Amino acid sequence: MSDALEKLREFTVIVADTADFAVLSKFNSQDSTTNPSLVYQAASKPQYKHLIDDAVAYAKKNASDKKARLTLAMDKLFVNFGLEILKIVPGRVSTEVDARLSYDTEGNIKKARELIKLYEDAGVKRDRVLIKLASTWEGIQAARVLEKEGIHCNMTLLFSLIQAAACAEANVTLISPFVGRITDYFKAKEGKDFGASADPGVVSVKSIYHYYKKHGYSTVVMGASFRTKEQAVELAGIDLLTLSPGILEALQASDSSIVSRKLSPSDKPEHVPEKIVPDSSMFAYELMRNEMAHFKTAEGIRKFADDLITLEKTIEPMLE
Repeated sequence: MSDALEKLREFTVIVADTADFAVLSKFNSQDSTTNPSLVYQAASKPQYKHLIDDAVAYAKKNASDKKARLTLAMDKLFVNFGLEILKIVPGRVSTEVDARLSYDTEGNIKKARELIKLYEDAGVKRDRVLIKLASTWEGIQAARVLEKEGIHCNMTLLFSLIQAAACAEANVTLISPFVGRITDYFKAKEGKDFGASADPGVVSVKSIYHYYKKHGYSTVVMGASFRTKEQAVELAGIDLLTLSPGILEALQASDSSIVSRKLSPSDKPEHVPEKIVPDSSMFAYELMRNEMAHFKTAEGIRKFADDLITLEKTIEPMLE
């Protein structure tokens, strides 16, 4: 009898949320998504030291001043992890832009182009890379420009329909609405647990999925940030799911009978909102009105930036 992970793959593309190559091989991930936190965790392991050494050597050779060397070393390190990941997964890798650029449209565009050039210089075509950008207004407008250049984007730190609507209108390739962080917020606020079907994070992602399918957007939805296998199972049928090693193991250890299709493009639930075409003012106002999304977007940016800074402090002494 098949396990729950195998059954889930019948309905949904499974992506490993990790930068650990062994995990990618173990679970036969189609794609891989990483972020500064995951790269930092992986980079601390001895088996990945050669990737750091290569990034440091590359920066010393190709940048003159200290600040430029550090920036280039960080970019090359993230790309080095991406290159190794692409030797394992048949699909795409997501590589994240510096979170400190989240409110800088031109900065996001410039950094994305630099990352793609590093991949292309290493012989990897841009269609195997997704550039991860925060779902701020500035990040979304950067993605609009990049998509027109054939640089495909994965919009992360997404917690609300207004963010999802803006991403779809920008014709981004993929969004990663967060489940677990939404649940964390409401669990703390209301002081209670939620069953999977009523889980606020699950409900939010389902509503975004239905909105996209009703209005015929090409942007695909990849549920992200899970706390339990039950949350993932409740989204069976969504375009993609990115799951941590712990969730993947829990699903693999569970019987397939817990999985049945919950979402389908042909579903036509009631009360799906009419099309929203936000401008910057509407986006800012609606995001501000959504206390959870406003808080969690900013919190996520801070966390990714902090982890990146921590990693920089590890790399910087090597550049002397």
